[in-house]
Amino acid sequence: MSESTTAETPFRYDAKLAGEIETRWQDAWEATGAFHADNPEGDLAGPLAAKEPYYLLDMFPYPSGSGLHVGHPLGYIATDALARFQRMQGKNVLYTLGFDAFGLPAEQYAIQTGQHPRITTDENVNNMRRQLRRIGLSHDLRRSFQTTDDNFVKWTQWIFLQAFNSYYDPEATRPDGKIGSARPVDELIAKFETGEKATPNKPWADMDVKERAELIDSYRLAYVSEAPVNWCPGLGTVLADEEVTNDGRSERGNYPVFKSRLRQWMMRITAYADRLSEDLDTVDWPEKIITQQRNWIGKSQGATVHFAVEAGQGTSEERLTVFTTRPDTLFGASFMVVAPEHALVGENNAPAAELTVPEQWPAETRPEWTRGFATPREAVAAYREKTRTRSELERTQDAGEKTGVFTGIFGTNPVDGRKIPVFIADYVLMGYGTGAIMAVPAHDDRDYAFAQKFNLDIRTTIQPATDHTEGAWTGDGVIVNSENAEISLNGLNKAEAIAKITAWLEERELGFATITFRLRDWLFSRQRYWGEPFPVVYGADGRVHALPEEMLPITLPEVDDFRPRTFEPDDANSSPEAALGRATHWTSVELDLGEGLQTYYRDTNTMPNWAGSCWYEIRYADPNNGDKLVSEANEAYWMGPRKPGEAGGTDLYVGGVEHTVLHLLYARFWHKILFDLGHVSSSEPFHKLFNQGYVQAYAFVDERGEYVPAAEVEGDEKTGWTYQGRSVTREYGKMGKSLKNSVTPDEMCEAYGADTFRLYEMSMGPLEVSRPWDTRAVVGSYRFLQRLWRNAVNENTGELTVTDAEADLETKKLVARTIAEVTEEYRNMRLNTAAAKMIVLNNHLTGLSVVPREAIEPLVLMVSPLAPHIAEELWAKLGHSESLLREPFPVVTDESLLEEDKVVCVIQINGKVRGRLEVEPSISEDELRDLAVAHESAQRALEGREPLKVIVRAPKLVSIVLPK
Repeated sequence: MSESTTAETPFRYDAKLAGEIETRWQDAWEATGAFHADNPEGDLAGPLAAKEPYYLLDMFPYPSGSGLHVGHPLGYIATDALARFQRMQGKNVLYTLGFDAFGLPAEQYAIQTGQHPRITTDENVNNMRRQLRRIGLSHDLRRSFQTTDDNFVKWTQWIFLQAFNSYYDPEATRPDGKIGSARPVDELIAKFETGEKATPNKPWADMDVKERAELIDSYRLAYVSEAPVNWCPGLGTVLADEEVTNDGRSERGNYPVFKSRLRQWMMRITAYADRLSEDLDTVDWPEKIITQQRNWIGKSQGATVHFAVEAGQGTSEERLTVFTTRPDTLFGASFMVVAPEHALVGENNAPAAELTVPEQWPAETRPEWTRGFATPREAVAAYREKTRTRSELERTQDAGEKTGVFTGIFGTNPVDGRKIPVFIADYVLMGYGTGAIMAVPAHDDRDYAFAQKFNLDIRTTIQPATDHTEGAWTGDGVIVNSENAEISLNGLNKAEAIAKITAWLEERELGFATITFRLRDWLFSRQRYWGEPFPVVYGADGRVHALPEEMLPITLPEVDDFRPRTFEPDDANSSPEAALGRATHWTSVELDLGEGLQTYYRDTNTMPNWAGSCWYEIRYADPNNGDKLVSEANEAYWMGPRKPGEAGGTDLYVGGVEHTVLHLLYARFWHKILFDLGHVSSSEPFHKLFNQGYVQAYAFVDERGEYVPAAEVEGDEKTGWTYQGRSVTREYGKMGKSLKNSVTPDEMCEAYGADTFRLYEMSMGPLEVSRPWDTRAVVGSYRFLQRLWRNAVNENTGELTVTDAEADLETKKLVARTIAEVTEEYRNMRLNTAAAKMIVLNNHLTGLSVVPREAIEPLVLMVSPLAPHIAEELWAKLGHSESLLREPFPVVTDESLLEEDKVVCVIQINGKVRGRLEVEPSISEDELRDLAVAHESAQRALEGREPLKVIVRAPKLVSIVLPK
């Protein structure tokens, strides 16, 4: 814009004026507490709590050191627009944003720079808050916090103690009247003391203190266990399954990950597997997400079956237990496979001399089974060593060569007494099921390939199709070759055979019906500094002691070195050494925990960064409560079920699809524990879920494979792309600094204003669909706001130009239709089409000689959720002394204005015009066809016959062809 143009139009809406308006209104909103949401009780109580609540939640962001690019605020702008719309619907809207501030990135930066991660984290949070304020998000900042805040850490640790001090009782009644609930371990202890619940091995009264503690620990929802873990030497920490890629590498850093066994904190999420799956029916989530959650939980129905192991074979195990979904094929089981780590052949790290296998190969051993080794001990030891460094993916992928070796041990098939060889093979994992499988090679592709390689028997028990000639038959069919002296499955179908054989196994105590889950208990320890410390200590005897609540929070000590010890990425024999282990002044502590003053030792691991994000939505409802996690009244108001029979939870949760398993599953698990124990009234944390798409961008690579600044690239798809005269290649995908295609909200706000940036992001397409960023297209939204401004304000004088005269009928009808349609679009989060409909109305007003107040005021109100700053400014200029923030959203008071103008539809019969109809423009083809055929001219011509053909071109033509 030239200086002369600016001088001639000093009140034109441009980036400079937009910036002034936006800063002024942001300051005003902050000063008046415009976005505050009132609670029913407590320090945030207020009169707004008399209104209907609406709880709108964004997924917890991590405060990145690089700040936001234009893709990050997409979901935030959408939720802000919805929050503003819901306030105008008369609701009390809880809308805020905190920060998931613990985690590995801040710790790694601290390791690189020596700067404490809290300093880095606080700087990142402050920068992100500044950026979010700049785009006008209407957060109630009184409710904002970081997971690193001591008061938040206190309650995270308190929730952990609730899990530690609870067990899952499958017979207990939970608050909603259903069966199966978490209960305090004190109740379990009482049952053991009275004999109501039997103890294994010896009576409770005969157990010593340590034995009792070990028994109770085996029931706790938070427990320490030596479990298979994902050990990442390159990061110096263990990882949850979900943090390991399909390639068996760490999601962060792309380091190799190995299976190891370590004493770690675990969360007994498997106790809730059934509820986590079934309760998905009580939430309003995208079907795709529900399916992915259920697949991860992996519910399977089948039978647990015991295979006897005769004595004298080197092992102390008396039986091998397997789970199978196909007990109807038991007569076809011709071998078994156990994981290399299975106790059948010895402790996991046992040297060759201590393996529990026969000294010599049994007489029945076939040459293919030994793999060339002289004894079972040599074979098993060598195979264990070979597989120790392989990832789970490498062990289970179907494309790999099947490996294994005979253990020298035979099991006994319980249905026919046959001795079947037991192999070890790495495709069986100790962490899944029992770590042992029965193999039916006739009806399983993997078992068939293994049997072919090792010359194992193949017994058909399901009748294949007549055209089946080779390989495993994996389809259904009639059961064959499946009988003994007591039972016959022959001739039965799958379901009948499963039911019959399972009942037979149960009668003889050889097995029982079982439901299993793919889901495994949640690994909850990390060898990191920057995380929540565990609120427990260990005694000299290794027993775990929960710290009393009055000692919370347990805060991190100051240390000089934040690094866990890291190793060579391929060093599978290494083991974790956490940074907190060096803080000896903190790890050792003298306490009296009811057994006299003693020296105890803190856990040197910390919680994973998932801990804080598992419950933050609860704390938003009562963020400053020092006495409780959340008050009953405040939680029930914001998160309680809105209708009888509903699960409750936040009204809307918006975030990326990448959290399908990781965060959502963990948060639901913690919430259900709190629900069972009576701390919350909602059984689910998030009632409705919406996944927004992503803003993506083009990046450009030169001939060296290096990224070049996207903003400086010239050309187009036809002529090609160049950078500084050199040809470059265009790629499409993520936006980021490393790709040199990042655009920040600050840049857009500086060039066009925050309202233009917001409007453009919402206009780019449906919110759930990913879309490419195009800075050149932003000008369209900019021009819309300039026209809106000019429709009310004189650019030369700054004076209001609207008229109080009545609008013409065409304008009234368009305003009414726009109100009705935009209201529906906002309610369904179709923000791009809401903007498009407002543009149509705005363009109509631009064509009028003077704009009526009764048209511009509703338009300003409708625009305000998307472009709040310019809307507030125009509302003030229109003579209103109060903010429009809680002004009622426009409604159509004269329904007749929504009636469409009629159009004339011509009725042709055999090509000649024989009649006319007046119809609405939106009439459907079916309705118009029926009206035309029923018209008197058509009825006369048809003479009671059916037309040969009817061609409809709604709303203006119907052509009827008469029968011959």
